[in-house]
Amino acid sequence: MSDDRTLRVALAGGGAFGAKHAAALQRIEGVEVAAVVSSTLESAQKFAAEQGVGRAAASLDEVLAMDDVDAVILATPTPMHAEQTLACLDAGKHVQVEIPLASSLADAEACLEAQQRTGLVAMVGHTRRFNPSHQWVRRQIQAGEYNIQQMDVQTYFFRRTNLNALGAPRSWTDHLLWHHAAHTVDLFAYQTGSPIVQANALQGPIHPELGIAMDLSVQLRAANGAICTLSLSFNNDGPLGTFFRYIGDTGTYIARYDDLVTGKDEPIDVSGVDVSMDGIELQDREFVAAIREGREPNSSIAQVMPCYRTLAALEEQLTAAV
Repeated sequence: MSDDRTLRVALAGGGAFGAKHAAALQRIEGVEVAAVVSSTLESAQKFAAEQGVGRAAASLDEVLAMDDVDAVILATPTPMHAEQTLACLDAGKHVQVEIPLASSLADAEACLEAQQRTGLVAMVGHTRRFNPSHQWVRRQIQAGEYNIQQMDVQTYFFRRTNLNALGAPRSWTDHLLWHHAAHTVDLFAYQTGSPIVQANALQGPIHPELGIAMDLSVQLRAANGAICTLSLSFNNDGPLGTFFRYIGDTGTYIARYDDLVTGKDEPIDVSGVDVSMDGIELQDREFVAAIREGREPNSSIAQVMPCYRTLAALEEQLTAAV
């Protein structure tokens, strides 16, 4: 760290999630957004002005050469994640990378090796671990008051053209398995406290222009017997987002990002679960705390690697079925 009080964090990525992180970091005491990077210097300058950040950089390499940057948050396109994570660690910077860590198992394993070699804090943005709704359910489980029998999860978008969350054209193609399924695969093992021992997947037709499956179905079983049914689609023209239904031995709960209701749609107050109702902020707070305390963060690369190994096994299934 630069000093005992201020942690200087650079932010790479001037899109929708970059803005979420910029807002979250500004709510954390003793943290300064030291610089921002985007696809061009012009877009970085625009983003810096919008977020009240004093410095824009033309490239991540420029940021990594700055002595007054302690850590980097990567909210960049998926294909860049692994390479940029490695660059941050090799430059001696703590790093948080948005989900997914990588789009191949080999790249994910390389990131784990770099973290272990450098000893730096390196975590992945598996936000569901931090959302107050999922934290509330986890506390019931840890107290011995609730056991998951099944998680039924729907991750639905209407994205038949290559646009981002802000409706702007993307320079890369999103992926249901390596990006969106990663949230649920990790959360299922995390919440059940039991490793995934069986995983199956089916995919729909490949989009003729995007080259990806637009619909995906995943089944998981944990060692303790709990199961998960996950449906994902880029074709859904209806309510959008991810909806988690926890079916347990003493109740049913439905989590919609930071909100939670019972199976009968009765609201559950989760406002007192943590210091914020914003999962991104809580994720960033964990990153900052782990750096300051010199410890492994929740959602560290090591902790989420089983998720990426499961995704790789599912990809092998899907490839063999074509």
